Amino acid sequence: MNGITVLVDADACPVVKSVERIAKNHNVPVVLLCDTNHVLKSDYSKIKIIGAGADAVDLALVNLCKKGDIAVTQDYGVAALVLGKGAYCIHQSGKIFSDDNIGGLLMDRHLAKKARMSNGKHHIKGPKKRTKQDDENFEKSFESLLVKVLNNSNQE
Repeated sequence: MNGITVLVDADACPVVKSVERIAKNHNVPVVLLCDTNHVLKSDYSKIKIIGAGADAVDLALVNLCKKGDIAVTQDYGVAALVLGKGAYCIHQSGKIFSDDNIGGLLMDRHLAKKARMSNGKHHIKGPKKRTKQDDENFEKSFESLLVKVLNNSNQE
């Protein structure tokens, strides 16, 4: 087994099964992190149940993550912290976070929040319904990222 782990912010994550299937094909361990409101079961992954609380799962994921690991999250702040540790990060849409794009994504998030607050709106509409194409995009990106990371770790 190699030295990398895939860590998934698994609270309401629609790609857990895809991550497990692809990681298992490459003999890469997976850790699913969830809070006490989203208890999961898995035949493959190690599950870490984190106490409920604002950002508890996010902080646990960042703390567990080490250089070379892959994190799956939709949270840009978590992505920035993971990248800062020398790990890789992918959004459940299949977008790969990088040092080149994370600053702009964080700025967009900040400006959108600022605009909502100025309009007296504190909440936004939820995401659009997930499609089969979204799942395929994620699987293709995740497989590609995983192979790249495995190749990099084998060359070290």
